Amino acid sequence: MPVDLSGKRMIVTGGATGIGRAVAIRSVLYGAKVAVFDVNDGNGHETVNDIVESGGDARYWHVDVREGEEVSQAVASASEWMGGTDVLVHLAGVLQGASVELDEFPEETWDTVLDINLRGTFLIAKHVSAIMKSQNSGTIILASSGAGVTGGSSSFAYGSSKGGVHGLTLVMQNALEKYGIRVNDVLPGSVDTPLKVAQVKLTYDATGDKETFDRVMDSLVSPDDVAKVITFMASDEAKVLRGSVRTA
Repeated sequence: MPVDLSGKRMIVTGGATGIGRAVAIRSVLYGAKVAVFDVNDGNGHETVNDIVESGGDARYWHVDVREGEEVSQAVASASEWMGGTDVLVHLAGVLQGASVELDEFPEETWDTVLDINLRGTFLIAKHVSAIMKSQNSGTIILASSGAGVTGGSSSFAYGSSKGGVHGLTLVMQNALEKYGIRVNDVLPGSVDTPLKVAQVKLTYDATGDKETFDRVMDSLVSPDDVAKVITFMASDEAKVLRGSVRTA
C-alpha cells in the first residue's frame, strides 16, 4: 500500500544529501509539503529545485542545529510558510573521530560531534515540539544509530552522541504523548551516504584493510530504501508505532 502523506507539513533536517534528501523527495512524492534544513546550501537548494521541478512544494533554510536562535527562527519561519508543522524528521548529524584511540581522542572533535548530534537534536525538538503542542498533534522522528544503542562505533564521540539521542527519544516519548505528539527514533545502519562512506574510507586509511573496506562498501544500502521506512513512520498508518525502528 502506498504511503499517504497528503497535507502533511514536514521539516526534514539534513535534507541536502543522503537519507535526508531521499526522505524529502519521497515525502513530497507522497503528498507532503517539506521544509528542508541543512548547512550544505548547494546541495540543499539542489534538493529543493529537484522537488519543485517535479511539481512538489518545498523550500530551503540554512540552519546550523547547534545555534538555538537560528533553529528557533527557522522553525518559526518554516511553520509560518507551511501553516504549521505535522512531522519533524531530524537527520542532521556528523561522524568524526573514526578509528581514533580513546587516549588520543581530541576534545574538540568530541565537542563538535556532541554539539551537532545531541545538542542539535535537543534544540530542533524543543522548538518544533512547541509548535506541535499548540496543535495538540505531531510526529517526531529522530536519528539514533546502532552505534551507542545496540552496539559499538568506530568513533567514541559518535556512539556516545547517538546513545544520547536514543535516551532523549525515550524521555520525549513519555513527556510529549499527552500533547498528542508521537516520538520515535530510527537506527539506519550502514547506508550509502556521504557521512558513512567518508567514515569507511577513513577507517581503511587507518588500517589498510582492503578486504574489510570492500566488504563494507558492498554492504551499504540505498538511502531511498531507508527513506521508504521513515516516510511510513511519518504517516498516520504508523500512529500506533512505538519505540525504535532499525533498518539495514
